[in-house]
Amino acid sequence: MFTSAKSASIVSISTLLLIHSCYSAYEHSLISIGAKNSLPLDVTIETLVSVFLLCVGIVLNNSQELKPISWSVWSGQLERERGSGPYGYLEERLGFLDIRTKRAEFAKWAESNE
Repeated sequence: MFTSAKSASIVSISTLLLIHSCYSAYEHSLISIGAKNSLPLDVTIETLVSVFLLCVGIVLNNSQELKPISWSVWSGQLERERGSGPYGYLEERLGFLDIRTKRAEFAKWAESNE
């Protein structure tokens, strides 16, 4: 993988190229104020290349270790790290409440506290 120094140098070089292409486009617009000239091809190519390199440098600088795609591999890693799978909280939750039993318990409690 790229080190942060390499990706930082790609970002800085592409930023300088982008600044230069913007300045070139600005200068071209000043020269051809009255005419409807399109941007020169070299300025357009420089802009596209600099934006592409800037995107690549940012992605390489901020990329982390890729996660496995296979569900069983990912789930197995979680089980080894945390001791439970991705849905371990479902195994630890309470079951459904029995409302009739709770009502009977409440009625007994209410009678004993009167």
